[in-house]
Amino acid sequence: MAKFDTLKDKVVVVAGGGKNLGALVSKNFANDGAKVVVHYHSASSEKEAKQTVESMKDNGGEAVLFQGDLTSPTKMEELFDFAVSQYGNIDIAVNTTGKVLRKPIVETSEEEYDSMQQINAKTAYFFIKEAAKHMNDNGKIITIATALLAAYTDGYSTYAGEKAPVEHYTRAASAELMSRGISVNNIAPGPMDTPFFYPQETDERVAFHQSQALHNQLTQIEDIAPVVKFLTTDGWWINGQTIFANGGYTTR
Repeated sequence: MAKFDTLKDKVVVVAGGGKNLGALVSKNFANDGAKVVVHYHSASSEKEAKQTVESMKDNGGEAVLFQGDLTSPTKMEELFDFAVSQYGNIDIAVNTTGKVLRKPIVETSEEEYDSMQQINAKTAYFFIKEAAKHMNDNGKIITIATALLAAYTDGYSTYAGEKAPVEHYTRAASAELMSRGISVNNIAPGPMDTPFFYPQETDERVAFHQSQALHNQLTQIEDIAPVVKFLTTDGWWINGQTIFANGGYTTR
């Protein structure tokens, strides 16, 4: 059986682990006794990332920081090489990175398209690749996608469009890694109540998004972090899937 009955001493890499959902995921794994490599992107998020790791250590957890632009496959290799050098081969890899753009197709520039593709699709692909290369058998790879994969909506062509390939990456990887007992899955939250979301929306559209889910609310990071843990423990039999954890915001 490939279920992790305990997360103690498991080695975890969390991309985008310094703030928002990534920070909560990182802290939860540390609280369960895992050794966590917390990635953050750039100097603009360094303060929050350091605070995240400090709080983990204050609570008795083991954690280290890694900074880098993961749109570079070389930097992705460095992240996982660093993790192995600190703690040994990986058991769990969680990619929470992403970028949102809400813009009509006719107004979207080539530069914006390329940026969205690199951050949402390319990063996810090479994260899965490097995680698999550095992972123990029976490991878990999890990517945060978006509930907009099942939405009929305007404005999010590059966001949902560049998250869509991740489903194909996940299916292929889950089949390719099955002989090693490694599961590969996505979680698709609804619009999350974080600073990541609000710059793209008006007050009216925020209210609309809230109205589409249970209890008239946006997805909370506290709704998603337990699903991440579930996929590494009791949910080990789930493989090659996208789990829509969004309060009914979208369905398939």
